[in-house]
Amino acid sequence: MSTTTLADAPEFRNGDSRCRALATPSLGTVDLAVWRVDMPPGSVGKEHTLDREEVFIVETGRLAVTLNGSGFLVDAGGAVIVPPHTPFCASNGSDTEPATLIGCAPAGITATLDALTVTPPWTA
Repeated sequence: MSTTTLADAPEFRNGDSRCRALATPSLGTVDLAVWRVDMPPGSVGKEHTLDREEVFIVETGRLAVTLNGSGFLVDAGGAVIVPPHTPFCASNGSDTEPATLIGCAPAGITATLDALTVTPPWTA
């Protein structure tokens, strides 16, 4: 068994958002990756697809989501389930308040953005 604290979690930047790996293969998991995302006010994500499903739980703030062309808002306590191969974009739904999320996906998930396919480093 191993543990990770948020203060010691490896940190990565994704645009103006900060991703911190909490449980990943590089930290001892086999099948899952779990990370925290801190989105500043007005943060805007880029549309991408994933090869496997991904789940986000909104801890604080409001998430603005576009999923397969449909837009909606998710408040703190809500979850977003992103199916594989579905165009997806997440942004902070507020221009004044930060948003925090917990993400979970299978280890080794890949994302495709602008014809480039990568494994997000906060999931590796």
